[in-house]
Formats: sequence, C-alpha cells, structure tokens
Amino acid sequence: MSKVFKQDRKSKEQQPGGPFLITMLFKEPVELPDKEKVAEVCRKHLGHVECHGKDDQSLHIFALDHIVEFEDGKAPVQFLLTSCMDFDGKTVDDFTRSQMWDCQESRDRILEECRYSMLATDFLARGLSPLERADMEMDYLEALAELLPSCEAFFFNGSGKLFEAEEIRGNQIEGPDRFIRYAVNVRFFTIQDSEDMLVDTLGMNTLFLPDLQYHFHGLDPNWVVNHAYNVASYLLTSGNEIESGETVDGIKNGEMDQSVQWKCQYEDALIQPNRPVLDINTGKYASGNRK
Repeated sequence: MSKVFKQDRKSKEQQPGGPFLITMLFKEPVELPDKEKVAEVCRKHLGHVECHGKDDQSLHIFALDHIVEFEDGKAPVQFLLTSCMDFDGKTVDDFTRSQMWDCQESRDRILEECRYSMLATDFLARGLSPLERADMEMDYLEALAELLPSCEAFFFNGSGKLFEAEEIRGNQIEGPDRFIRYAVNVRFFTIQDSEDMLVDTLGMNTLFLPDLQYHFHGLDPNWVVNHAYNVASYLLTSGNEIESGETVDGIKNGEMDQSVQWKCQYEDALIQPNRPVLDINTGKYASGNRK
C-alpha cells in the first residue's frame, strides 16, 4: 500500500548553487586512499590536480583545470573527501525513500546493510558555468567510483537519488547528461482523494538552473517523467533560459511534438523542499488553479 505524505510548503528553502554532496555507502569500514593514489586517479578524470591530506581525516583535491574568477583574483575548485564514519540508514526518511526509483528493489537492503559512509563535496564550484560544473562533478564521481572499489552505493544528498555503485562504474553516458541521469531526480506523486498527479525535478538548482514541475491528470505519468528529463537536459546543454510565458513542446502519443505547446510559468514548488520551479502547464491535462 502506498504511504501518504504530508505536503510541507513551509519547509526550509533549498538555496540555489549549493554544494554538491555525495554520500558513499559501505558494508565494512574503509580507509582513505593515500593522496598519491587519489592524485593519480583524479588526473585521469579531472586533468591537472593537487592532493593534500590532513591527519588522515580528510583529503583536499584542487582541480587546477577548473578555475573560478573573483573580484580580487582566481582560485581552483576544490573537492573534499572525508574519512570513514558510521552511517545509520534510519536517518533516510520514508519520503526520501519513496522517490528512490533507480533501486526500488534494493534501497531498503542497502540502507540497512551499509553501516559506514564517506562524504564527498566541492568548494567554490558555484562560480562555474552550469555545463562546466555538471561535467566536472560527474568526472569526480567517476574518480570516486574507481578509487573506492568496496563502495556499495552512491547517495546524492541534494536530489535524494540512490544508485548501486556498479551502475556508476558501468556508466556509458558521456558529458554533462551524466548529471541529469545521476544527480537530478524526477519525482512522482499522486494527490490523495483526486485523479491529480505531480511530477517534479530535484537537483537542477545546484547548477543555478530551474527545477521543473507538472501538476496534471489524464496523462501517462511515464510520458511526463520522460518529458521532464528531456526538458532538464535541454536547459543544461543548450544554455538557453525559458522565461515565464514562453512555451515548450508538449506530448502527443507519448512523444514530444511541436504541434502541442505547453506554457511555462515560474512558481513556488507545491512539494517540498521549498524552492522556485518552472511550472509547465499541460493544457487540457493541467490540474490546480492556473492563471
């Protein structure tokens, strides 16, 4: 039976451009790789790097090919990798678990069996363009997957996505679309006591790009999920902004079709976390109060 969750429009606002956080999950404790090994692997994926350790508690990686400019100078993007710590899967709530679509059969087992974790994050990356940051974050992800062979799963804190590590290691996607696949979650909700449904994205605003929202009825939700991934990919790879009042191609017979135009409008998210979203009006299938 599906669980009923309460809408929380007053939840803490998710700030755009925040740090990109990855939690790596392990069944057994693991040591930090030595900094020479980290530097060697990161150079394969990230180009020129420098690696510095601090009392076996963390490693700092300086990505020298990714430079951020400030008013008073320039600095490379940095990555942090923490040492192993305890992990309690019970801290991942049912609401978050309900949207882990990529490992529905194994998510509870992973969160129960993995008792240890390491945290990876970035610094200064908000100053990069969306395309450069998306590509760089995924290069770092692939370096982590190679460096930590005993890692069981990757949890993307900003979007709530969970992937078994072998899927990351077997990735065949290239370029920034990797970010859409692994770091952007397209969520699906049904609205209690109605035929209404809601699809939204979570994770785009890390790149200062809008998350998407669809409030609708009478459409196959799988079509809408695919539409959301396509629009998110367009926003990232094209460099074009969609303004309020503009339209995007809608859906006809399950496919995006230029003969159907859906109007876009910036609104506050209907489902937590609190954030602005680009609401896509599905025309005759739209639900809720529309302007």
